[in-house]
Parts: sequence; C-alpha cells; structure tokens
Amino acid sequence: VCITDHHTMEARNAVREGVQADGLCVIIGQEYSTLEGDFLLFGPYETLPRGLDAMRLLRYVRETGGVAVAAHPFRAGRGTAPWVLESGFCTLVEGENGRSMLQENSTAGEWLPRCGLTPLGGSDAHSLQELGGVATRFEYPIRSRLELIHFLNGQCEVSIARNPQPGARFVGVLDTLSAIKRRVLTVKQSNPFW
Repeated sequence: VCITDHHTMEARNAVREGVQADGLCVIIGQEYSTLEGDFLLFGPYETLPRGLDAMRLLRYVRETGGVAVAAHPFRAGRGTAPWVLESGFCTLVEGENGRSMLQENSTAGEWLPRCGLTPLGGSDAHSLQELGGVATRFEYPIRSRLELIHFLNGQCEVSIARNPQPGARFVGVLDTLSAIKRRVLTVKQSNPFW
C-alpha cells in the first residue's frame, strides 16, 4: 500500500514504512501537483519545494534516482499535459485510476501504448473501502521504497489488477490499515502545515 498525500510525506511520522508485522508493505510517497499535471513521487522527497513545473520536477526525480508516475493523466480538469507524456521524462502513467471516470481510463488505455509508456494501476483511495479497487501487480513482492523504485524503473514486469470488491482483499490486514489511518489522521490534526 502506497500512501501519497498531496505535497507531503508526513505520513512517515505516523507509520513505520516497510513490511508490517502482518506482512502488509507500506510505502510513503507523495502526490505532487504542477500546472501540467499531478505526479506520484517515490524517492528522497521529504523536503521537495512546492511550485516546480513538470519538466523541472521530472528532471529532478530522474537526477536523484527516484520515480515519477503521472497520476490520472486524462482526468477532466486535472489531467497531464500531452507534451509532458510525449517528452520521455515520465514513462510511468496511471493507465487505470480507481477514482477516474470510465471514459478517462479508456482514453488512457488507448493512448498510452501508442506512446510507449508503461501503464500502472492505482486505487486513488480516500477511504479503506476504496483500497485495492485498482492496483499494480508486480512480478515479485515489494518490501521497501527502494525495491518499488527499482522495479518501477524497469527491473520487473508489471500489470494492472482490478478488484470488483475494493477493500475486501485487505480483510486480513484491516486492523493494520485502520491503525495506520488513525495514526495518520492524528498527525494531520496536530500539524497545521499538513
């Protein structure tokens, strides 16, 4: 499960990143908004300044060995600028997003393969019930942020997994997820800048 709050990785102060006692792996990233689109970032970006444009952000991510995923690229009003997707600086794109409309996901499914981009899945969950509706399936288990970055940078096959019963797949780890949610909400409430 990746936690990607907007413009912050503060969740790391509420939950231990990595494999939990029940086997669930939690990875902290962030969703970074630019005028040219939103990007899910994984890497050493705890202190990343706001206000970067997409190309400056994507160059920085490449230079620092992280990974950027264009989030909901064809969402009305919050999509990714086509020239950014064609630039070659962002090769990972949400091909299916659990909160996007069917047509937005269909457009991504048609458009991305023509550009040679790697489509990923993301639930974009804002509640435990939405978790796992759409996900990225990896060839190997992921145990850390570094492994996620390594695999997303082309070291393993990925595919999109759809779950008709979001949240149900996580029944065995629901206590862990609920505890994480409570800890994150507590930290958010105590930190006015989050």
